[in-house]
Amino acid sequence: MADLKYFQKRMGLLNLNPEQIDQLHLATLDVLENVGVKICEPEALDLLGSAGARVTGELVRIPTWLVQQALSTAPCKLAIYDRSGRRTLTLEKGNIYYGTGSDTPYIIDIENGRRRRAVKQDTVNATRIADALENIDFIMSMAKASDVPELRTDRHHFEAMTLNSTKPVIFDAHNREGLSDIIRMASLVCGSKEALAQRPYIMHYAEPNSPLTHSKTALEKLLTAAEERIPLIYAPAVMCGATGPVTTAGALVVANAEILSGLVIHQLKSKGAPFIYGGGTPPLNMITTVCSYGDPQGIVGAVSLVQLAQFYNLPSFSIAGCTDAQLFDQQAAMEAGFNLLMSALAGGNLVHDLGYIGVGLTFSLEYLVLCNEGVGAARFIIQGVEVNPRTLALDVIEKVGPGGHFLTEQHTLDHFKSEMHFTRLFNRSAYDNWQATGSKTFGEHANNLLKEILQWHEVPGLDPQLEEEIKAIAEG
Repeated sequence: MADLKYFQKRMGLLNLNPEQIDQLHLATLDVLENVGVKICEPEALDLLGSAGARVTGELVRIPTWLVQQALSTAPCKLAIYDRSGRRTLTLEKGNIYYGTGSDTPYIIDIENGRRRRAVKQDTVNATRIADALENIDFIMSMAKASDVPELRTDRHHFEAMTLNSTKPVIFDAHNREGLSDIIRMASLVCGSKEALAQRPYIMHYAEPNSPLTHSKTALEKLLTAAEERIPLIYAPAVMCGATGPVTTAGALVVANAEILSGLVIHQLKSKGAPFIYGGGTPPLNMITTVCSYGDPQGIVGAVSLVQLAQFYNLPSFSIAGCTDAQLFDQQAAMEAGFNLLMSALAGGNLVHDLGYIGVGLTFSLEYLVLCNEGVGAARFIIQGVEVNPRTLALDVIEKVGPGGHFLTEQHTLDHFKSEMHFTRLFNRSAYDNWQATGSKTFGEHANNLLKEILQWHEVPGLDPQLEEEIKAIAEG
């Protein structure tokens, strides 16, 4: 495998130098020790107080040595499996994986192109499509089902994902009870809780409340994930200028303090439990007052958090493939191009939100197809150039000589498939050929592909009795 970290450095994406990372780290430790964080869950307060933190009501000041201790026990590398138990993702430096986002209340209908409320079948369809797309490595629920009871949408989303894809699943849960139900469902798939912990195909996503607050619900889920040894993504979304300072550096300090204080509690509950560092620092747009998904400041914050995760030697969770555009249009394509390539160069392990439009409220399946193609291009770019006697091709150059051509050379036939990037949907035809084949736009090609996948793509099923048990837990 190519040394992706080397190519990322060589291609120039080191937006934080070592001195700046040290400054952010030391500033975070200062906040944790002197400002503190609000802890709204009794067991977490007891764990912190017993370990040596200064507890005053719900305000906890965490000494530096406790942070260092947590960093020393958290795994630097995680293996994630697919539904069948095959190792699929290895979360370590240099490995980059892409997936969808979760819980958008709206979706763009692929039949009429209109924005509408999402239903459970949309999660089923989006999962099957993501399962079929070659550059989508993990699944999130995409659409938020409006046709099932609100209090059980988390269980229904998980049922739809686990029954309609073999790929790893990142899921959220409303509360501890929802998380426990989902762990039960996943344990049925794996055979037992112990088997699930040993070969996890699921990762739980939870969030602190910015600034510097860990809610009771978030901590209950954090503690449950630690106890059950389920990989936990603890990801703040600090909004620059609202729930964090308007400066990117200040917002990074707040986000880092939230993640590291969560890590301390997590490791106090269960040393060595799998923890994934990540999140973002998107800006609150001061003109429109929306939290921007496509703003360049948000991209800079996301890749900076990836660098901090690498500094701490922790697996990371990041964001790309999303846009503020309300339609799958030129803005959406441009913003996806920027943030998909930036995420690849930064080297975040789990990059989510591919397919998000409309400031995170809408899911576009055509946009997901574009992102799938974009990931293929980004992965090709960061491989760099292989230089050796075979690729230098001096013997072929000498044979062809001045004025010749390389089209019929055996060297070309042997190597063009590995040296060139091929795409299913981007146009690479001359105008006349493009016109002769229907003059279709990328969006039209993407829509046709989606319908073909939904008609023909088959996902291996589980045992029918097992599927019924999973559905029964979802229904409650």
